[in-house]
Amino acid sequence: MKVRAAVLEHTGGLLEVQELDLAPPGPAEVLVRLAASGVCHSDFNAIDGTAETRCPAVLGHEGAGVVEAIGPGVTRVGVGDHVALSWAPSCGSCGECLRELPQLCSAAWPAMGTGGLMDGTTRLSRSGDPVYHYSFLSTFADACVVPEKSCVPIPTDIPFAVAGLVGCAVTTGVGAVWRTAGVRPGDRVAIIGCGGVGLSALMAAVAVGAEPVIAVDATATKLDTARTFGASDGVLWAGSAEATAEAIRDASGGGVDYAIEATGRPEAMTAAFLSTRARGAAVLIGIPREDAVLTLPALSIPRMERRVLGSIYGSSRPERDFGTTLALYQAGRLPLDRLVSHHLPLEEVARGFELMRSGEALRVVLDLNA
Repeated sequence: MKVRAAVLEHTGGLLEVQELDLAPPGPAEVLVRLAASGVCHSDFNAIDGTAETRCPAVLGHEGAGVVEAIGPGVTRVGVGDHVALSWAPSCGSCGECLRELPQLCSAAWPAMGTGGLMDGTTRLSRSGDPVYHYSFLSTFADACVVPEKSCVPIPTDIPFAVAGLVGCAVTTGVGAVWRTAGVRPGDRVAIIGCGGVGLSALMAAVAVGAEPVIAVDATATKLDTARTFGASDGVLWAGSAEATAEAIRDASGGGVDYAIEATGRPEAMTAAFLSTRARGAAVLIGIPREDAVLTLPALSIPRMERRVLGSIYGSSRPERDFGTTLALYQAGRLPLDRLVSHHLPLEEVARGFELMRSGEALRVVLDLNA
């Protein structure tokens, strides 16, 4: 079938909407007619080379839509189901999956690097030449073929824009608080970086009863926004990790139990660590450049039992956690719809990245059936 898709021809290039061929789903694969896709900073990492990506590629990894066809052996979903897409399918049989760490699946991660699906091959092509997938999904398109385990059924009354964000930003932030950190009522929490992921983490901390919840950002307007999401205080980046950490410690009454870092910048990671009190943990969500190095004061790790926790995809299990998150959205405890500040058609995807990088947008969503 023919699909419209935004193609990145090479690292550093522009996204161009063009017509591609999409092959039907194979065994354990699903064809999804996409309705919405979020525009995420991780997609920009592919554009600027922060994350090496095989090109030409169709980017996008925050998607939701309706199942249009299924391949042989598919049992999790059926035609007509509404689904949110997960970029972290798992094989269920590798060592990490058997340890109940599906987000670290040792089969999925190497396959993702090939630009294909789980078997390493692509379903996208142009004039007979391969076009590669991004994070198994490639949601900057009318439709996509994805692994069955990337499809999580959702209620039909959930807005596709919200469901798409649950596929990445929301789960990354919420899961970091609930799953990686295990924040409890009364814990002191700082959120460093108040974009879509950071605000998702902030909402999760507020929902669980953390107090205080301190927002940290380099932009005053983002701190104002964070307060509307429930932040009890705001700290403006003070020019260095040390000065910012001191401001967080002052605002929290001596340091936080968990500092959730959502920028991927080493200086912000350092500030997260330095802002914690005894037995506190820096929870690192943001993806740094491959050559980035983090230097920490070693003595305070054993002496104060300070910790550093890595968090990929919020340590979440999509088939379990998407439903929990969306139920809390429906109950009014996680106002996820407030994350969506802009709706654009696919043809304006480049403007979506401009809005994201300028800080004007909270989250841009592409309306793919417009």
